[in-house]
Amino acid sequence: MLPKSNTNMRQIKLIWDFYGEDAEATAKHHAIHLEDFAKMRSIPNYKAGTEVLNEVDHLAYLIVAEDKMIEVRDALKPKRGQWVES
Repeated sequence: MLPKSNTNMRQIKLIWDFYGEDAEATAKHHAIHLEDFAKMRSIPNYKAGTEVLNEVDHLAYLIVAEDKMIEVRDALKPKRGQWVES
């Protein structure tokens, strides 16, 4: 993750959901690709990671500044998104 430079910019969490026995491994693998994408596109102030919702429901996410949301959304087609509380 790069250091925050504009703390006034709202951030959005773009989310990809994974279900089933392999959900955890798939979400972790997807998060690696999200990080690679952010680095390749020089997206500032991003954070990629995973979350466990339950045993068979995991998600991968990429948090980006509002001004980068459309670029990421159009390229990677997340399932959903939500604003990040600061």
